[in-house]
Amino acid sequence: MPTPALIVIDLQNDYFPGGAFPLANAEAALDAAEAAIRQARAKGLPVVLVQHVARPAAGSKAPFFHPGSEGVQIHPRISAAAADAPVVVKHFADAFDETTLGETLRALGATELLLCGMMTQNCVTHTALSRRADDYTQVTVLSDACATASTMLHAIALNALSRRVKLQDVATALA
Repeated sequence: MPTPALIVIDLQNDYFPGGAFPLANAEAALDAAEAAIRQARAKGLPVVLVQHVARPAAGSKAPFFHPGSEGVQIHPRISAAAADAPVVVKHFADAFDETTLGETLRALGATELLLCGMMTQNCVTHTALSRRADDYTQVTVLSDACATASTMLHAIALNALSRRVKLQDVATALA
């Protein structure tokens, strides 16, 4: 029997108004991600939060997600909705790259992935297309629970992803 896990990627304060890099439609994606968490919980599905923490190259400073900053924190509504969810810290776009995500998902018995988060064309896409994602029977991106710098870039990223992964909205995927 397939066991989907909901992976919530980088819904962090820097991507919202007042943060270092506010995204287009961030609030709508937040609402949808919060609904996805509630629906996953109601179905008994595991939820994993992914948090990007900048690890700048020697001599440079990352533009946002600075360790210890308010901006690096997971949005409080997501933290509240998934208070007991494991948090996987990452430093690269692919949430599997040098993280504990694979081990965490194995421990939870996940065989399918439901992905949402920020930014659509970067961390969501890189995670969905990761070689490590190939270990799962189905990868679905919850398109309404993702956001990026512009609605056009979001649409372009989803169109590109549609050739390789399943795209659904939260209501359909978690019905």
